[in-house]
Amino acid sequence: MAISADQVKALRDATGAGMMDSKRALEATNGDLEKAKDWLRQKGMAKAGTKSARTAREGIIATYVHHNHQLGVLLELNSESDFVARNDEFRHLAHEIAVHIAAAEPRYLRRDDVPKDVLERERAIFEAQAADQKKPPQVIEKIIQGKLNDFYKREVLLDQAWAKDDKRTVDQMLKEAIAKLGENITISRFARFKVGEAS
Repeated sequence: MAISADQVKALRDATGAGMMDSKRALEATNGDLEKAKDWLRQKGMAKAGTKSARTAREGIIATYVHHNHQLGVLLELNSESDFVARNDEFRHLAHEIAVHIAAAEPRYLRRDDVPKDVLERERAIFEAQAADQKKPPQVIEKIIQGKLNDFYKREVLLDQAWAKDDKRTVDQMLKEAIAKLGENITISRFARFKVGEAS
């Protein structure tokens, strides 16, 4: 079946995939947009998934200092080889992630980094809010899960919507970079400093 330019554009806008990849995905799924999204995710995830098992011990420390010198970020971005760590695209990615951290204020790198007591406190608040709505227990649990997911999207770097394109998460951005650069790329740690803010 013939795939229109509008269909390709719609898929590109939804996924951030390249033009040819979007066209191939639509051809493979007979123009079904939702199936094409899944097809792209499977291909992208497969590429990133095989790389993510490999150790990333090279890399760089990226810095970002806001123009008013009141806000700064330090970030360690790792790759498997020094060759990729010296690549301009890798360095640009590190800078973009540092800028994102400055703007989005994540408190944790990944979900596992959220302390248990913080999660329990959030869950207790959400449970109390849901209980006030007098809903059945299974509905309350869904409400709590939804609110916990919102908490992760706010506070966890890898779950946050990418500052420059909120249709993708930081984690999806990293997976795209892995597929593009052909090596595992990981964020090891970051620190965000703001003048007058307690650490």
